[in-house]
Amino acid sequence: MRCVRRAGRTRPAPDPFARTASVPPLHSSPSRAHIEGMTPPTLTENPFTLGVASGDPLPDSVVLWTRLAPRPHEVGNGLPAQGAGVPVQWELSADETFRRVEQNGTVTAPAEDNHTVHLDLCGLDPDRVYWYRFHAGDWTSPVGRTRTAPEPTALPAEARFGLLSCQQYDEGYYTALRHLAGEDLDAVFFVGDYIYENAIDARAGARRLTSPLPAYYDHWLVSLDDYRQRYALGRTDPDLQAAHAAHPWYVTWDDHEVENNYAGDISQDNLPVEVFRARRAAAYRAYWENMPLRRAQRPDGPAMRLHRRFQYGRLAQFDILDTRQYRSDQAYGDGWKYPGPESEDPARTLTGAEQERWLLDGFRSSSALWNVIPQQVCFARRKETTEARSKLSMDAWDGYPASRRRVLAGVEQAGLQNLVVLTGDDHVHYAFDIKKDFDDPKSRTLGVEFLGTSVSSGFDGEERPDDWSTMMAANPHMKYYDGRRGYVVVSFGEERVRADFRVLPDGTAPGASVSTAASFVSEAGDPGVKPA
Repeated sequence: MRCVRRAGRTRPAPDPFARTASVPPLHSSPSRAHIEGMTPPTLTENPFTLGVASGDPLPDSVVLWTRLAPRPHEVGNGLPAQGAGVPVQWELSADETFRRVEQNGTVTAPAEDNHTVHLDLCGLDPDRVYWYRFHAGDWTSPVGRTRTAPEPTALPAEARFGLLSCQQYDEGYYTALRHLAGEDLDAVFFVGDYIYENAIDARAGARRLTSPLPAYYDHWLVSLDDYRQRYALGRTDPDLQAAHAAHPWYVTWDDHEVENNYAGDISQDNLPVEVFRARRAAAYRAYWENMPLRRAQRPDGPAMRLHRRFQYGRLAQFDILDTRQYRSDQAYGDGWKYPGPESEDPARTLTGAEQERWLLDGFRSSSALWNVIPQQVCFARRKETTEARSKLSMDAWDGYPASRRRVLAGVEQAGLQNLVVLTGDDHVHYAFDIKKDFDDPKSRTLGVEFLGTSVSSGFDGEERPDDWSTMMAANPHMKYYDGRRGYVVVSFGEERVRADFRVLPDGTAPGASVSTAASFVSEAGDPGVKPA
């Protein structure tokens, strides 16, 4: 179903820097004529075991998602890998009881897409809540709640967003997601590590499972089936299902959706490029299948355009980045290393040249009050000691300082007053001032960064990690540091942005409570992190 967008809203243009695939096809597909002559499989078990989701809201459109999986822990989920898709009915309602259904229809969950539905639903009213559900065979899905973005000329008094990242299944429960489902939010930003590629030992880990997982999960992810099954495992979690059903999500990946700390075509273990590109193609395909993304994001082999821009009325512009697919290899072999000529080479890039131009062009054309960059890895500098020369993370923007300088120069040249970077990856909460010169605490503050902790990765965490005092002293622009599990609620208004850092007392016990550990604001026109 094609969605007709309002004037000025277009699908992203093809990426001229996207790499072409020289990898074998993920699977072979029968001809369309053959599929049309086949009978869809009969559903004798509930196919909606993985819940529902929505995402990428526009003023007149939102993507609705589900994946049919009668047997979620089996490869193929109990449905044939090829042949006819399954017809799925959908309903969109003005109320959660579905007494006022406004739109309905039927789509196909194609076998080639692992029986996933990506319904780009259009003709909606701006800034409005809707409820949706699906039907397949005799079964009905859980009900989802979604919301469209404001119209382009609107200036909402406030908009509230969740910030999430890093949910390793075997290191803790998704309790943070259950609490996030109950928040009053307009949407959620998930900024990476939705799954992890590690082997899961069904007899170990932080989760005390009442029944063991199938042995299939006890190996590292390589193939398309591997990645598909890892998403199925995560999405069987009721807390993750609740968070998706409660709010629309804007998503982007980091590294673990493919492999830890990969960089472009270069794997952490330096696999042959053609081997790693095949793995990346499988991972990208499974990612698209399992996220509420439009057809424009459907991957072509190991290439997938995930960076994209959204307007939230005149209040905010969201430039969602991909800092994995196009980056230069990490300097000095990765890890925390002393900076030097290799890391400081001005030719190095974290975003790739095309995405960088796209970002800076977006700065220049922006008329939004807040310019927001949801992305993956720590943007601000982090020294690990108070010495003048300290090790830095070669995987974060510190390992690509020329990229960071170009972005901040673009902020200044565009005259942006209210830059907000939203980040994940580090399994801790941080709040930073973004300085023009991180060596000079008195230099101009160009924006703020709110970095959210993990949902479950890193087990329980602690309020003050062992390096807390050193990190706070070494980085005067670091205004907050907390090592517990949780999420962030970020609220944008005409006068200020506010970040509420939510934390759990532990992440390895289901049903833990949530509290607000700290709250900070940055005033419009006067950037800088201040206690709320």
